[in-house]
Amino acid sequence: MSTKSPPIRRDWISKTLAGALLGFSLALGCSGLFVRLNPEMALSIKGQLAMWMVAPVWLGTLSCVYFFTSGLRAWLWLGGANLLTFGALRLIQS
Repeated sequence: MSTKSPPIRRDWISKTLAGALLGFSLALGCSGLFVRLNPEMALSIKGQLAMWMVAPVWLGTLSCVYFFTSGLRAWLWLGGANLLTFGALRLIQS
């Protein structure tokens, strides 16, 4: 009884680049939203939390990007998430 495994998809490079580049900008946007949405928090605490939340968000995005069915979907979904995040940040700043 031979069970043939599915072939390795060739778009893992585009998924990795989407997770690395768009994941990093998404993490920075989430950090900026955190800073803007917590004006009453002490600056020293808020700065540390904003700084340290970038790495988990970025690496979480980078690790979950392989669940997308294609590299194009990863780019489109993460690009949309970035647009929403930075759009919300822009609305809050105004």
